[in-house]
Amino acid sequence: MSPTQTRSRTPAVDPACAEAVDLARSAAVEISRPEYVGEHLALRAEGDRVVTHYFDCADPGYQGWRFAVTVARAARAKVVTVSESVLLPGTDALLAPEWVPWKERLRPGDLGVGDLLPTPEDDDRLAPGFTQVPQDDPDPLRAALAADAPDRQMLWELGLGRPRVLSAIGRDEAAHRWYTSDAGPDSPIADSAPGHCADCGFMVPLAGGLRQLFGVCANAFAPDDGKVVSLDHGCGAHSEAVLPAVATEPPPPIVDELGYDIIPAGQATDEPPAEKPDGD
Repeated sequence: MSPTQTRSRTPAVDPACAEAVDLARSAAVEISRPEYVGEHLALRAEGDRVVTHYFDCADPGYQGWRFAVTVARAARAKVVTVSESVLLPGTDALLAPEWVPWKERLRPGDLGVGDLLPTPEDDDRLAPGFTQVPQDDPDPLRAALAADAPDRQMLWELGLGRPRVLSAIGRDEAAHRWYTSDAGPDSPIADSAPGHCADCGFMVPLAGGLRQLFGVCANAFAPDDGKVVSLDHGCGAHSEAVLPAVATEPPPPIVDELGYDIIPAGQATDEPPAEKPDGD
């Protein structure tokens, strides 16, 4: 065997360290409470004259955990000492979820008053000013943003006065997010709307390529007032909405059952009127 090669071997269990169960238990009690240190579960040799003892944890807040106490003995020494005592999770232990960096945990709406959200220098949603936005793209949503533009210059974001502007990636992400939201064409309120936002007088178009698909609602009575809506979105507050005609029927005749005729006194009679002669 080459001198550079090493032979791995399983360390033997030191008898003195293996018998130090009471010593290991007392060390576990020091980091917890006596009633929480349960039965001895197992032991494992960590190295020459180094053994770890495992005890069941009866703490109700740490179900599935176990105490691990490592004891060691020096060469040619008879006294065993405690090297380390910790509480470790077992296979069925309840663990906290995997830690996620704050940047990845952040969700829309989490930013509050006084909070700062620095934008990284390499944020792909932004691009330096005076950059040309690519136009040819197989994605249908992105193609719709650039299709039939009356002026291709509308799609060029100069960014005068701003170090960075919205990049093609940032524009496409925003367009997809808006179009698939409740302000898009597939929301229940849009399905029952009398018309689309494209022909609504309260719709204010956006600038640039986004104006091909989106605008801002300016109707104070609409649920999307002040929000970006797709042109094929809609609601009941459409400017050209017309109330349905209500059919009207003529009123029924009124019979006055309480009316009466006034007859002068002395003219009233119960006799029937005399018949006139045939010659008259």
